[in-house]
Amino acid sequence: MLPPISSQKPDELASWLVEAGEPVYRADQILRWVHKGSICDWSQMGNIPDGLKSKLSSSFTFSSVKLVRKQGGVDTTIKFLWKLSDGQYVESVLIPASPSFYGEASDRHTLCVSTQVGCAYGCKFCASGLEGFKRNLKPSEVIDQVLSVEALFKERVSNGRRLITNLVIMGMGEPLANYDNLLDALNILNSTWSANIGARKITISTSGLVPQIIKLSDQPKQYRLAISLHGATDGVRNKIMPINRKYPLSKLSDAVEIYQSKKKGSITLEYILIEGINDGIDQVPHLAILSERLRAKVNIIPYNSVEGLGYQRPSITSQECFVRALIDKGVRATLRREKGHDIDAACGQLRLKVEKKLDSKEN
Repeated sequence: MLPPISSQKPDELASWLVEAGEPVYRADQILRWVHKGSICDWSQMGNIPDGLKSKLSSSFTFSSVKLVRKQGGVDTTIKFLWKLSDGQYVESVLIPASPSFYGEASDRHTLCVSTQVGCAYGCKFCASGLEGFKRNLKPSEVIDQVLSVEALFKERVSNGRRLITNLVIMGMGEPLANYDNLLDALNILNSTWSANIGARKITISTSGLVPQIIKLSDQPKQYRLAISLHGATDGVRNKIMPINRKYPLSKLSDAVEIYQSKKKGSITLEYILIEGINDGIDQVPHLAILSERLRAKVNIIPYNSVEGLGYQRPSITSQECFVRALIDKGVRATLRREKGHDIDAACGQLRLKVEKKLDSKEN
């Protein structure tokens, strides 16, 4: 299998050009097309000679993801299903500007990307792990989710601006379980010669892998951290998140405090609100204490129902009461009306539907 062009660093590509008998200065031109040109194939590299294009196509894969399906919601959220080179599927979601998303100004597009095929951590409410864990994504498969979306929407970008201004790493899989590949991909996307997405505009989510949180605190980039909390007590988290049995809230909180001691800015606590599980007002004091201790913002996300799972989204009244109770306790809390509820936006849901259809056709 040919190596992907998107994960080639400048020095690596320069070495290849020397071996191929081509001038080294072409490395900058090629990487500019790949990472900034929003192109779909080699033929669109305008200032690259045909002979070099031929060598490139014989030596590298242009993209490691292929679009299988695109679903757009009435609120303009768009979900993408990608097929990988080994026939596996992953998802990305393009989220339009929203004043409540992380509390920032509404002038951006955020892409939520996947890091694994499936998931081994078995959160009870999540579609990502229903078919088990298959494998980690390679750096190129993370990068190409970003580059492919930008190529699809090239017409929306003008004056050298990029469509995607923010990344959230909380699609399919547990990001910190694929730590090395993820950091390789993000360090490329953060580079000036690539997408140049600022580290503070990249949020890495984790369900609570304590050793990796501590490891992340020692790397130099100022990537943001989000904790997929979903329960403010061990009792609740134990019911819906098996990882809590290995890393209970006491250990998780200690790790986050270590991270906070080395990084600037606040973290985010992601809290999917599930009817009858974690939406009781009795959970508010516990969540408020955690938020204060960790100097964290809280994102309340109404649950997206998953076919085959019995969990439900609370009523709008319940959602608003929960958030109001948090705010009354001084918590920086936002209710994130989950965009894309009409497009199978729960992580892994579209992938499962497509795989079931393929299985039924084969049988």
